[in-house]
Amino acid sequence: MQTYSPEGQMISTPENQAILSSPNALHEACYTNQIVEARALLCDKEHNLRVDLGCMYGIIPHEEGAVGIDDGTVRDIALISRVNKPVMFHILGFRRDNNNREYAILSRKSVQQECMENYISKLSPGDIIYAKVSHMENFGAFLDIGAGINGLLPIDSISVSRIPHPSVRFKNGQIIRVVVKTIDDYGRITFSHKELLGTWEQNAGEFAPGETVPGIVRSIENYGIFVELTPNLAGLAEYSSGITAGCHAGVYIKSMLPERMKIKLIIVDAFQAEYPAPEIKYYTQTDHIDRWVYSPAECSKIIESSFC
Repeated sequence: MQTYSPEGQMISTPENQAILSSPNALHEACYTNQIVEARALLCDKEHNLRVDLGCMYGIIPHEEGAVGIDDGTVRDIALISRVNKPVMFHILGFRRDNNNREYAILSRKSVQQECMENYISKLSPGDIIYAKVSHMENFGAFLDIGAGINGLLPIDSISVSRIPHPSVRFKNGQIIRVVVKTIDDYGRITFSHKELLGTWEQNAGEFAPGETVPGIVRSIENYGIFVELTPNLAGLAEYSSGITAGCHAGVYIKSMLPERMKIKLIIVDAFQAEYPAPEIKYYTQTDHIDRWVYSPAECSKIIESSFC
């Protein structure tokens, strides 16, 4: 299956830079219908995008800006938000402006149509792909899965441990692995991420009773404090005043009970700190899963995801 890069991944490649180096190379890319990437400089009042092609400029007409622009299913903000960012396009042809300067007519929509036909339409629930975090909201992260086409990763599908905002896990522009969760009748895709971060048993295997380890306080309840040890593993400590969600902590592991999926902790210290997020550890290296079971075999409660 052919894949398409998220926008921003090709702009600095030698092949792309060679196309932008001369008018002859741009004409050749037009003739061969190559995908090119360059930076959008501005969006005019008619919502046409002007693009820096190095040796000349290009125009993406409003109706060629994205799939769905012409029928209103995609709003113009999708074009406005591309200013000062890379965009992918085909070169449709060349014209001359009032100053007799040559410029190119470009289509971002045609690249997206090609991506949808050759790549996205062939995806199925359970497929694992790479995607780029394009922007984040309280309810989830939007992912560029190819040529500027976005899908949604809901916040409750990012990890087993609950988080207040996707920025706790990701940063804009980050490349992550995700699993296709659903595809609706309009081709819109939702993703999940937690299934790739390991089961309870795999995560708990990184720790042992008697150890004191780092953690992050995720929630304060009247019956205790939940401390995240890894994105897919949290333990419960006794309630203590003066501790707030988001604090970093040193915690002593009192006991681990796989039959109940419980880890009992003692908070040694809790404090405010700004530490960089650790690199994401993926436990699944395959390109497809049908079923994922988080809970240990000895636990009577079954927590699973099915993609069949």
